Amino acid sequence: MTMEVNQRPEPVAVVVADAPEAGSVPPQKEHKDRRLLRAALRWGSAVAVFAVVGCGTAYGITRLDRTDVPGLATHSDGRWAYPVLVRPPLPSGSPGPNDDARNPAGTHFADLRELVLPAPKGATVDASLKGTDGWLPTKGFLAEFATADDRAELRQTLVDNGLRHITARGWTTPDGTHTRIYLLQFDTAAVAEAILNGKLMSQAAPTYALRDGDLYELDGKFPDPARIEHVLLAPYTELKPYGARQARQAYLASGDTVGVIIQSRRGSAPAVPFEQTVTLQSELLD
Repeated sequence: MTMEVNQRPEPVAVVVADAPEAGSVPPQKEHKDRRLLRAALRWGSAVAVFAVVGCGTAYGITRLDRTDVPGLATHSDGRWAYPVLVRPPLPSGSPGPNDDARNPAGTHFADLRELVLPAPKGATVDASLKGTDGWLPTKGFLAEFATADDRAELRQTLVDNGLRHITARGWTTPDGTHTRIYLLQFDTAAVAEAILNGKLMSQAAPTYALRDGDLYELDGKFPDPARIEHVLLAPYTELKPYGARQARQAYLASGDTVGVIIQSRRGSAPAVPFEQTVTLQSELLD
């Protein structure tokens, strides 16, 4: 893993700044030991999956050097020019999704529609993912999957587990890379993690085949510095031969929300913008 990171600049992205909250909120107290214990218990069944890519290393985006930040870098390595991101303000007195003591359900109290990564500079936005008032019908998300049987099974799973909302955004960059991001919100973090670990992925591969791509494996080259603390992440890359297009996908969970990120491009899908996009979306949800 270290060798791969040294060979390629880290694909992290712009600084994510928190907007001021509506009222005064006491500083959140860290409970690292409790979080580590909870993660170990919840993810016992997924050890085989995440052992392949290793444990994520906590690197705050604000700790990066100037040349590591897209838009400020002095070299070109394929990263996209994303706008500076600002999290929407929390309601007065509301905790963040990873405040175990005050928010055991892992609720995102901020508007989920404001937590979807915006398109980078120069991209053409996919109007079909805007939905109604920012909420996407379930069928819009299910359209990503290849077979009718899989779509029907996943639809029932989402209904049975109390899916609350889906919000999404998609775009195509000038090089032809097509990106889709879906955020699915449930009642609790426990439900979101169960959907991620038990339904959307199984062993070391996704459960359901996408319309873009057939066979996938865990992306062992995904760099540890591109992972965000508290965000559970499983990135995948399509296996060769992959036909006219290659696809990459990532499944993640933070609090009550599951994220699905898909990128595909004719020929091959470059790793750097995929890693950058996953990192930024993870940071917004943390």
